[in-house]
Amino acid sequence: MKETELTFEQAMEQLETIVQKLEEGDVPLEEAISIYQKGMELSKMCHDKLKNVEDQLTKILTGDEEKDFSLQEEE
Repeated sequence: MKETELTFEQAMEQLETIVQKLEEGDVPLEEAISIYQKGMELSKMCHDKLKNVEDQLTKILTGDEEKDFSLQEEE
């Protein structure tokens, strides 16, 4: 499965596994570097997904949906 096809939750699970492996310290140096690089890619992907969601929420809250939400709250 490509990283771009991962859900945020799947990427976070993989990232947690990588962190655990690196914290154990039983990984050969070359493998640790490879694992670390994969972790950085997953971290960036998670950050990008969160930023995308934040941008979508900002658009919703500053667009017509905010007006509809405000009207519903006043009733």
